[in-house]
Amino acid sequence: MNVIAPVSAPKARSFRLEPRQPAASHEEERLHRKQRLAATFRLFGRYGFDQGLAGHVTARDPEFPEQYWINPLGVHFSQIRTSDLQLVDHEGNILIGNRPINTAGFTIHSALHKARPDVIAAAHTHSTYGKAFSALGTPLLPLTQDSCAFYEDHAVFDPFSGVVLDDSEGDRLAETLGNNKAIILQNHGLLTVGDSVEAAAWWFITMDNAAHAQLLAQAAGTVKPIAPDIARKTAAQVGTALGGYFSFQPLWDWIVAQEPDLLD
Repeated sequence: MNVIAPVSAPKARSFRLEPRQPAASHEEERLHRKQRLAATFRLFGRYGFDQGLAGHVTARDPEFPEQYWINPLGVHFSQIRTSDLQLVDHEGNILIGNRPINTAGFTIHSALHKARPDVIAAAHTHSTYGKAFSALGTPLLPLTQDSCAFYEDHAVFDPFSGVVLDDSEGDRLAETLGNNKAIILQNHGLLTVGDSVEAAAWWFITMDNAAHAQLLAQAAGTVKPIAPDIARKTAAQVGTALGGYFSFQPLWDWIVAQEPDLLD
């Protein structure tokens, strides 16, 4: 007679996402930021966030914090490689690169990076849903779990005063942003910031999605926002900087597998 030995219950195991370890050198960190910045442009191209010459994302240099990397003017987001990125300073001097940059992009991002030492990256494009929502001149409502990431953590910049080319306008924009992670530029579009390139990019992607969802919901009928206490609790769960960083990782893995030349 065969005796079947009892099967013991499997031991419970705990899995969790681990934060990225600090880079060993400025060079390693610079490459990390530049590669994620190039990936951001490729992703934004896939999402249709490109619009002619408009749109810019920046990443602060880890060794020289008064300088930052930005996309060259006139190169489609879907074509940008790591080696295409240009280094500029707060005076608008192009330190690395041989193409022009978006003047409004320099004005906006220079002001933001000056005002917010904690900001590693900032993203702004003329995405369709971001533009449409910005015309309402109102903050996002906490209509969904995802939109709660921005609850009490974004501002509205108004009124629209034309293309941001004046330094004082850039300063006013930075002042309006305050300590928030995002700002709605009335009649213009969305802008997000983060303490990593990954977080800034993810906040832009998900904020545009939240704007789209609200436009659809309001077009369908009367909306029912989430109660403030629940929205605030949810924001603490889904709106953290680390949450933004982690949310970008599947997109990073996917776009690099699809378009490995972005690393060139």
